[in-house]
Amino acid sequence: MLARGAAITPENARFFADPMPVVVHIPSVIIFGVLGAFQFSTGFRRRRPAWHRVAGRLLVGFGLASALSGLWMTWVYPYAPPDAFVLYCIRQVVGWAMTVCIVLGFAAARRRDFTRHRAWMIRVYAIGMGAGTQVLTFIVWLLIVGGTQNEASRVLVLSSGWLINVIVAEWIIRRRPARAIQPLVPANEPA
Repeated sequence: MLARGAAITPENARFFADPMPVVVHIPSVIIFGVLGAFQFSTGFRRRRPAWHRVAGRLLVGFGLASALSGLWMTWVYPYAPPDAFVLYCIRQVVGWAMTVCIVLGFAAARRRDFTRHRAWMIRVYAIGMGAGTQVLTFIVWLLIVGGTQNEASRVLVLSSGWLINVIVAEWIIRRRPARAIQPLVPANEPA
C-alpha cells in the first residue's frame, strides 16, 4: 500500500503521515511468522540444532521488532474509526505481553530450561500470529452480521483473534506431560 502509492483515505492517512512504524512492523511480522513456524518442527530441530539456535536468536530480534513496532503504532497513530480507547488498551496489553514472553523465553533457553522456553515461545508465536486469526474472526463476523463495524464489534472481532490463539497455545502447552525437554546440544556446548 505505502510502496505502491495507494490513494490516501481517512483510514490510511496516518500510515502515510508517519510510515516508519509500519515499515518496521510488516517485514518483522512476516519473517517472524514464516521463520517461527519452522521452530516448532521437532524433527527439523533435532536434525538441525544449530539452525534452531541461530533462527531462534533472529526470531527474538524480529519478534521484539514486531511487538515494539506494534506498540509504536498504537502510541503514535490516532484512532481510526471505529477504533477507540478500549482497543488502544488491548493493543498495549498484547504488545507488552509479546515482549515479556520473548524475554522470558529467551532467558529460559539461556538457563537451559527448555520446558519453560518452549512454553513461552508457543505463547509468543500465538500472540504474534493473532492478526492472521483476526482475518478469520472478521470473516465470521461479516458472514453472520455483515456490514460495517462499530467500536464494540471491532473490539470483539480483534480481541477474539488474539484470545483464540492464546487459548489454543495454552491448550498445547498443557496437553503435554510435564517432562523435561531434552536439550538439542550437549550441556558443555554453548547455547
